[in-house]
Amino acid sequence: DASPAAPASATFPADKTTFHIYLLMGQSNMAGRDNRNLPPPLHNPHVLALSQGEWIMAQEPLHPVEKNKVAGVGPGIPFALEMLKADPKVTIGLVPCAVGGTPLKRWVKGADLYEKALSRAKIAAQAGVIKGVLWHQGESDTSAQQDAETYEARLAKMFKDLRADLGQPDLPIVVGQLGDFLNESPEKYPYFETVRAAIKHIPEVVPHTGYADSAGLGHKGDKLHFSAEAQKEMGKRFAKAMQELEK
Repeated sequence: DASPAAPASATFPADKTTFHIYLLMGQSNMAGRDNRNLPPPLHNPHVLALSQGEWIMAQEPLHPVEKNKVAGVGPGIPFALEMLKADPKVTIGLVPCAVGGTPLKRWVKGADLYEKALSRAKIAAQAGVIKGVLWHQGESDTSAQQDAETYEARLAKMFKDLRADLGQPDLPIVVGQLGDFLNESPEKYPYFETVRAAIKHIPEVVPHTGYADSAGLGHKGDKLHFSAEAQKEMGKRFAKAMQELEK
C-alpha cells in the first residue's frame, strides 16, 4: 500500500491579515468519503491546510484517514479555490476538524471534538486571522427523536460558545444541509426532516450564520455520502454563503 508523497510544507504570509483561516467542522460529509478519483495535489501556495500543527499545501484528502474508513474529496478545497477567485491576494488556510459518524453531543463545549477543534483554531490563529467556520453534521442526530428535536437549540448554543472561546462574537459560520438522498432510507434516519429543518432554520436564530443548500446533489452510491462532484459544488455553495456574510 504505497503512501502518497508527503505534501510540501508551506510558508504562510508575513502579513497575518492576508492569511484567512477557516475551520472545517462536522462529520463524514465535511471530511469527504468519495476517493474514486482523487485529484492530484494542488501545489497552490495560496491554499494551505493545518496538519499535525504544521501548515502544508492543501491536497485531497484534506482530512486524515480515520480507522477503517476511506478518506475522500470534501468541500474544503473547492471552497478555498472559490474564495480565492473573489480575492486572489489572500491565502486561505483550512483547519480540518471533522470526524465521521460523530453526533452533535461530541461537538458541544466541553466535549472532545469541540475542545480539539478549539485547540487547533488557537494554533492556527497564531499565523493568521480566523475568518469563519464551515459546519456539516447532523446525519448522526437523525435516528433518535430526542437528538433531532433538540438539535437546533444545541447547535445554536455551540456556535455561541465557539465564538466566545475564540473571542469573535460575530464570527461567520455557514451550515451545510444534509443530502436529500438520506430520505431514501427512512428506517435508518427516521428524524431526518426534523434535523434538516433545524439546519435550514439556524440563520433565523443565530446572527451571522449562512446556509449552503444541498438540493440536487448526488451521493457516491451509498445513499449517505456526497460524490466528489457533489462536494465540489457544495464547496462553491459554502463559499457563496460565506461571501454574503463577509460583505
